[in-house]
Amino acid sequence: KQYGLDHESLRALNPRLIYCSVTGFGQDGPYAERAGYDLMVQAMTGLMSITGHADNAPGGGPMRVGVAVIDLFTGLYASNAILAALNVRHHTGQGQHIDMALLDVGMAVLANQAAGFLATGQAPGRMGNSHPSLAPYQDFPTQDGNMLLAIGNDGQFQRFCAAANQPQWASDPRYATNTLRVQNRTALIPAMEAVTRTRTTADWIALLEDKAVPCGPINTIAQAFDDAQVKARGLRVELPRSAGDGIRTIAGVASPLRLSANPPVLRNAPPALGQHTDEVLAELGLNTQAIAALRDKQVL
Repeated sequence: KQYGLDHESLRALNPRLIYCSVTGFGQDGPYAERAGYDLMVQAMTGLMSITGHADNAPGGGPMRVGVAVIDLFTGLYASNAILAALNVRHHTGQGQHIDMALLDVGMAVLANQAAGFLATGQAPGRMGNSHPSLAPYQDFPTQDGNMLLAIGNDGQFQRFCAAANQPQWASDPRYATNTLRVQNRTALIPAMEAVTRTRTTADWIALLEDKAVPCGPINTIAQAFDDAQVKARGLRVELPRSAGDGIRTIAGVASPLRLSANPPVLRNAPPALGQHTDEVLAELGLNTQAIAALRDKQVL
């Protein structure tokens, strides 16, 4: 029970009701009454402690993720929970309350980092763009900037070595397996950096794209929207707008849900402030004269 919600009373009124509350810390526990925001939960759950460069590196220190990932993940988890509750209701006829907390989600999305801590008791630290259990899996300098190599298994590493004309790395016993590459990354990464600097980012991508070696640019958001694949997938959409201010369309991002039979449809741009005030008041029963009177009194 929080903010006047009485779950038992609601259940008595409508046993089929499914409803979801989203709070910072959930409906019980010592922090239940606290307010919660994404950034604070990023800090509390340890997410900031594993994001950014190490303390002894330039620019080191805890960092937040660049978007409100806890808020976004909480919404996704909540929608999944609602769908699960609907499926249960199909079988039982009973609804239920769903108690979503930013804190719970923040702990859940620690994923492999949480698993590593629970298995060893050692809190992971910040590693910049490196991966705690994969190597080479990070950014690398190129002739004209940087690129991202995400080599996740031994086969990919061997194919990279062949493409880069460095077959000796693949046969080096220090780098034979991912575990060994992680253990010997302080030798491997500088050697790779010396080679990656000899080609441009575009050259590396072209060289590796047909060899199943994940390699890509490190784009700005502007560059991402200009990317050929982003354009091909139609991820920028122009939404119609009729707010009377001369702006006819607003750009937005397409839904990533690609249902073959029931694709989502984005019909209109977000409205301007007050654009639908008259329509909303009309639906509440106010006629044109009553709405005009409210405007005359500067209520609207």
